Formats: sequence, structure tokens, C-alpha cells
Amino acid sequence: MNNIVLLCDKLIKSFGETVALNQTKIELFNGEILAILGPSGCGKSTLLRAIAGFENIDSGDITINGKTVSSRDKFTPAEKRRVGMVFQDYALFPHLTVEDNVGFGTKSSSKSDKASLVKQMLKLVELDGMEGRYPHELSGGQQQRVAVARTLAANPVTILLDEPFSNLDATMRTEIRNTVRQALQGRGVATIIVTHDREEAFTIADRVAVMNSGQIEQVDTPENMYRSPVSKFVASMTGTANFMPAIITSNRAVTELGKFQWVSPTNGIVDGDEVELLVRPDDFLVLPNPNASVTVTSREYRGDAMVLSVELGSGNTIQCRQGPYSDLPVGTSVDLVPSRSAPFVAF
Repeated sequence: MNNIVLLCDKLIKSFGETVALNQTKIELFNGEILAILGPSGCGKSTLLRAIAGFENIDSGDITINGKTVSSRDKFTPAEKRRVGMVFQDYALFPHLTVEDNVGFGTKSSSKSDKASLVKQMLKLVELDGMEGRYPHELSGGQQQRVAVARTLAANPVTILLDEPFSNLDATMRTEIRNTVRQALQGRGVATIIVTHDREEAFTIADRVAVMNSGQIEQVDTPENMYRSPVSKFVASMTGTANFMPAIITSNRAVTELGKFQWVSPTNGIVDGDEVELLVRPDDFLVLPNPNASVTVTSREYRGDAMVLSVELGSGNTIQCRQGPYSDLPVGTSVDLVPSRSAPFVAF
């Protein structure tokens, strides 16, 4: 995964006074799955449409396999970019069978080659044996896999997926994500998936790019993104984020819960600075102590975990995820004991 398949460099795109892309820059490598994670309206879909050739850009450059396809002065039509697009609504042809849907748009030289390719693609997405069915005879998850198989069959340079699993229920989303990831990896095609769902981004992608107001704030592996976000926005997009006030003193962050090691995504923090430490729900164990100044204020049972909201002596509240059998009632005085050895991130 070292060859750049797609490069978007300093893209700007405005709709009237609304800036959708603002110096947007991303790189996509050969065989990589990249998730673009961000809230609604941050520019994710506009970026995908610009890459696909459905939207021109005001400035910047989009390069595919070393060839510029979009710039201020150049625009290569969508049909000549070899970019595959999987839409949220699947866009299958209702009057065609699964086999004909997948085979549509392929450039095989003979009927036997085409049939062999279709069979291969359907096996890749675990739909072999369903060639003769029509879209209305399939579940939503099966239709999604047909859409992916059709896109793969066209042998694109890269594939773009725009919120592809949002129409599926939670259980089916997990199953389809795994199948689609395996299919994409099986073909080794560079892929971008746009989503506002953190779990979706983390489970399907090799790297994640967090987008905010038309800009990419951070690109990293899911693990590094969660553990070492570069901003409070990235921290909040990648999981539950609490922020605890602290003062930097003698290389420690002094808080009302004690002194902690810290790191910062910037180099500008010095002794005496007031900062905020990122606290994740798994960072503290919650232990009963009738003499403590921290109090459990609410409980949220999630089946595999109990999330407790606890109020500190200062009035600040943080969330702590405990085991599903935690039975501490609301009103219990507790101690918070760090459950991590890694430094806390300071902003």
C-alpha cells in the first residue's frame, strides 16, 4: 500500500456563499480502504461527487493514477475516469436479474467471459446461486451487495461508497460491512467510503479521515485516531469524549482527580497553562467510597456495558463505562481510579 491511486490537493468548491470544500486534501493508496468521517453538511458527499466527476471544482487538483482529471482549467467526464460509485439507494435496474445487473457495463469480449466474471463477482459478495433473481426478490443487504458486485465487475481504478449502509438495520449493517470489506480486499481496489457513523468507519477502513467544514482535520489509522486525536472535534467524532480541566505543573497535568501524565497534539503547552484533558469512558474504574466527593448521577444500561454519569466535586460530569453487571445505584459516592497507563491527551 505505497502507490498513490488518488490525490486531492487543496480542493475548493463553493455553492453561492456556502463553502463545501475548503483546501481539502486527501491521498488514497493502492488497495486501501479510506473512510471519510464527518457530520452532515461537512462536505463529504461533495468531495465524492468531485472525485467521481459529477461536480466540478473551483480550484485545486484531483489526480487519478498520476493523471489530472479535475482542476480549474481541466475536467475529465465521469465516464472516462474509471471511478466506480455505489449509491445509498443501490440504483439497481428493477427489470433486470441479478446476473444482468452485475454484468451491466462490463467490457468482456465474449458472453462466456462475461458470465464467468459475473459468477466470480457474485461469489465474492457471497451471492452465488442468486443470478436469476430480481431486485425486489432480495433483502436490502443483498441488494447492496449486488450494487458492490456490479461496481467491481466494471474494473474501476477506485470505488466510492456514499453512506452505503445507512438504509440497513443495525444487525444487517455489521454483516454487510464484513462481506463488503472482504470483497473489496479480495479485488484489491482502492476505496473511499463516506459515513457519519464512527463504528462503520473504524470497522471497515484501513485509515480514517475526519472532515470538518470542508477541511480534513486528521488522517490516521482507527486506533491512532481514537488514542491520539489532534483536536477536540476529532476526539468527539471518534468516540465519547469528556474534557477535564487541568493545570500543567512540573510535567504533570494537575486535576481535581489527581496528577496525570499528558501529551499534546501541539507543542505550545508550557508550565502554568490551563488545559483540558481528554477522558474516554474506559479511562476510570468507578469504586464505591462513602467519603468521596464524586457522585453517580445516572445509569445507562447498554447490554454489554453499564455507562455511569458521575459528577465531580467541581460540578463537571464525565461518563464512565463499566461492566454490564455494575450495580452502583444513582446517588452513590465513588472514587475514580485510572484504568490506563498511557498519558492523557491535553488540548
